Amino acid sequence: MEEVLAMTYLWLKAGHVIFVIFWMAGLFMLPRYFVYHQEAAPESPENAVWTDRERKLLRIIMWPAMCITWLLGLALAMVIGAFAQPWFHVKLAFVLALSAYHVWLAGYHVALAKGERRLTGTKLRLLNEVPGMAAAVIVIMVILKPFG
Repeated sequence: MEEVLAMTYLWLKAGHVIFVIFWMAGLFMLPRYFVYHQEAAPESPENAVWTDRERKLLRIIMWPAMCITWLLGLALAMVIGAFAQPWFHVKLAFVLALSAYHVWLAGYHVALAKGERRLTGTKLRLLNEVPGMAAAVIVIMVILKPFG
């Protein structure tokens, strides 16, 4: 029985890492798309092309990857009893922040599709650093478990 649980854990972990990679790729790509999108005139054909690219990235890759990441991550947390571990609370806070960032990006996509340009290209480039910093903290929490 222990062997079955160990194999289940490893499959959950592998799936979780795979979908985290997909999700993170989207979190890095979408703000870059926004930079290029903002350079297109709101009523231009190029604007429509960027809107479609962003919509597909969100719908086909990012939303499913985020949801599967959450499902597998919560399953892993239950299997290892992570909810009682302080490092996990820090990790969870950063994953929640990344999820909020994802939702914000989806909202910015809608605004751009309507022709609203709320941020400059420079600010969007800076926002592109958010997932990398969050990922660094998350990896440190998971690998080093510094708080217990």
